[in-house]
Amino acid sequence: MCGIFGVMPPQPREIDVLHNQVTLGLDPIRHRGPDGSKCWVANNGAVGLGHVRLAIIDLDAGAQPMHSGDDRYTIVYNGEIYNYIELQREIGGDFSTQSDTEVILRAYQLWGAQCVARLRGMFALAIWDAKKQELFLARDRFGIKPLYWMVQDNIFFFASEVKALLPFVKAKEISSRALSDYFTFQFCLGEKTLLSGVSQMPAAHTAIVLPGRMPVFKKYWEVHYDIDYNHTERWFEARLKELVQDSIAIHLRSDVEIGSYVSGGLDSSLLASIARKTSSQSRFQAFNGRFLEGSRFDESSYAQALADEQGMRLHIADINEEDFVSHVGKVIWHLDQPVAGPGAFPQYMVSKIAGQHVKVVLGGQGGDEIFGGYARYLIAYFEQCIKGAIEGTLHDGNFVVTYESIIPNLQTLRQYQPMMQEFWSEGVFGERDARYWRLVNRSNTFGSILAAGVIDHAATYNEFQAIFKGENVGGGSYFDAMTHFDFKTLLPALLQVEDRMSMAHGVEARVPFLDHPLVEFAATIPADIKFRHGELKRLLKSVFSGVLPESITSRKDKMGFPVPLNLWLSKGGPAREYIGDVLGSTRARQRAYLNEGFTVDQVLNSQSVYGRNLWALLSLELWQNQFIDA
Repeated sequence: MCGIFGVMPPQPREIDVLHNQVTLGLDPIRHRGPDGSKCWVANNGAVGLGHVRLAIIDLDAGAQPMHSGDDRYTIVYNGEIYNYIELQREIGGDFSTQSDTEVILRAYQLWGAQCVARLRGMFALAIWDAKKQELFLARDRFGIKPLYWMVQDNIFFFASEVKALLPFVKAKEISSRALSDYFTFQFCLGEKTLLSGVSQMPAAHTAIVLPGRMPVFKKYWEVHYDIDYNHTERWFEARLKELVQDSIAIHLRSDVEIGSYVSGGLDSSLLASIARKTSSQSRFQAFNGRFLEGSRFDESSYAQALADEQGMRLHIADINEEDFVSHVGKVIWHLDQPVAGPGAFPQYMVSKIAGQHVKVVLGGQGGDEIFGGYARYLIAYFEQCIKGAIEGTLHDGNFVVTYESIIPNLQTLRQYQPMMQEFWSEGVFGERDARYWRLVNRSNTFGSILAAGVIDHAATYNEFQAIFKGENVGGGSYFDAMTHFDFKTLLPALLQVEDRMSMAHGVEARVPFLDHPLVEFAATIPADIKFRHGELKRLLKSVFSGVLPESITSRKDKMGFPVPLNLWLSKGGPAREYIGDVLGSTRARQRAYLNEGFTVDQVLNSQSVYGRNLWALLSLELWQNQFIDA
């Protein structure tokens, strides 16, 4: 895990100029690579590349930028290729190092751009071809590793984080289309970022960049929901078990110690449990965070039960209101742009503890989107069951759930009653895409806070529909359409949090559920097996029921790392004072996206326990202070 930066002018420049630009770009992201850094500029001044390193594999000989034996190719790369050993054998010949970086370089020499299809892992990379005078970029299938780019004055820049590009942005402005996405979902769709002119390289794409030209992108992978109706449930269970265990085993390849985040939920507990049994390490360390505001904000007892049963050493971060005031600004700085909910803050604090003990951790991202872990899936199907019962069509076809079968699982929705009230306040029994839009659309909850026209509802909805009804989903189930949308949109946002919060403390986060053989297989499993009776993550629980404590597999109250932010506000104190100062400043109150009559008390006094409007406004203001106004 590392950080990369590059610059390519339209015509060759002085070597010193490019070297200084690379150094300037690397400075803001040195936290990504505490073990070393290096700049390189082509002899003819055509390109400059830089790299900061967190050494995980081949600690002594894997430094970058790395050159091919004939000096034609030069690579900078961030990530891990877990099948580098197998690829090294397939490529053959002598290797100068045991690093996965050299394997990628040799693979590109042998197979060209098609080499990415053979890579199993997470990566964002750039390879300069001195003969063709062109730059090759690639990003992993799921966007686990970040890569941003922009063109200023016909100069092409790329970097692992947006902040590395800031020194070269002439006019720092917010993208109106991205802002519309943000207030709708609390993340941006597609390639957009909140900083106008800066784009994300799309996941599962390669690109060729020539001097003075815009990059030409090409998709190399997609997940297809080609449902397999030819196998039994038992066969799916056996195959799933095999793929999960294989993914975890290959994700344990490292020359340094590996630990795991353990939230107390199914996904992270399962990964940690299997890793503990698979790993050759003499000890296995796990990391959890908790707030002391009561059981609604503390899942550590479940994590402790797992640790005690399986002999893990559990480190628990006790997080309080003072931590929030002291660190939330740093959280937003490292995030690069506000995204998702306030869970980034406790993730930052847990990663801080992890960084004191290990350099690599496993995380459970992807489990909810692949196996169906979000309560809104159950809410959506509950409505369909009521509709079918009223219309008398519930038993006419092969329904994933029925009114009778879903009832035992409804207690999962106990803490989601406000969401259900909002969901059913309008459009009941409408078309499925419109109903899921209502479940994921947060813009209605802002009321009169936002100025008219800030949200382009039509454009954002059209983009939502294009993803929700994607061709690769086909005529699949409601379940597949919902999970696919989250897989393509919410998951990248959560991966951004995972990457930035871990890298803020020099920790590499690995996500074994996002192994492409596993994801491709899961997409073929019929929805009535994955989501039968409306049971969240039913198949995962069925396959691995004997691996975890029963208290974890039978949980109906999984939280998702909630933050007691609104409780802190209700009792006054440092958090309320801090937020009041940030949002109540003259500059904050004059933001163009706020109504003229906006007051900070309007937000502070209107938050539910789990409401996120305040977080959305606070994190956006903190981001503007650091990325736009500074």
